[in-house]
Amino acid sequence: MGVNLQNESQLFIGIDGGGSKCRATIFCPQRGVLGTGVAGRANPLHGLEQTFESILASTQLAITDAKLNAEDVQTLVAGLGLAGVNVPRLFELVSQWQHPFAKMYLTTDLHAACIGAHEGNDGAVIITGTGSCGYAHVGSQSLLIGGHGFALGDKGSGAWLGQQAAEHVLLSLDGFAEHTGLTQPILDHFNVTDAMGIVENLAGQSSSTYAKLARIVLEQAELGDAVAVSIVKQGAEYISAMARKLFAIQPTRFSMIGGLAEPLSPWLDDDVAARVELAMSPPEIGAILFARQEFAQQE
Repeated sequence: MGVNLQNESQLFIGIDGGGSKCRATIFCPQRGVLGTGVAGRANPLHGLEQTFESILASTQLAITDAKLNAEDVQTLVAGLGLAGVNVPRLFELVSQWQHPFAKMYLTTDLHAACIGAHEGNDGAVIITGTGSCGYAHVGSQSLLIGGHGFALGDKGSGAWLGQQAAEHVLLSLDGFAEHTGLTQPILDHFNVTDAMGIVENLAGQSSSTYAKLARIVLEQAELGDAVAVSIVKQGAEYISAMARKLFAIQPTRFSMIGGLAEPLSPWLDDDVAARVELAMSPPEIGAILFARQEFAQQE
């Protein structure tokens, strides 16, 4: 390929893959960010094929955005931060992928997010998006909490909020639970009129389908609906407790990222909310920093 790997003009691509979307950013140390692309979900837990498709699709979009040629993919040094690869079997399977890049370095979405949030320095992050999990890295210590995936965990996440709401609404429609302002917006969301309509739309669906209901839960909680308030409070209590566990290894900085980070912040316990600092860079930039570190060591 004749790429001078020490060269300042070496191109890197950072990929952040999660339960709802996959984002790719192409970066050059000399010129900064050159292009970005976003494609569908890329969590190996929900299927390897789809993960690889989403990575390739977001990469091609980033290449187009950067005004490069399709075959330039072979010159890119890739950093991948993916959900689900905290499961060793999936880490192995993704590592064995016949990828198109010059080199590929794989880590978890959490690790990449943490590197990005604190620009390579020690710190802690909690991701609350479709799923939820926490990670801290201090010196040689790292700590991973949660991230067990939808239906087993991910409390306080978008999917969890949606699932809790749907469950309550179904009980309410059958006369087993108190009436809630969640019912009508959820029926409207699926364009149905009864419990069976909700079931048809949710049975066997993925976490991202449930996560789309999170907005309704947060809106109803804002309006003071007792059921929505109690769901959001329960989720926020878990996220606050998770943060305290991360604080035990004394990270100097703490950030929250993901689609729910902002809407959940008013519901967090005061001691936790007081420590939240803005992420310096997004996870895909963290994936690039990770790739640059690994690449420099290999050279």
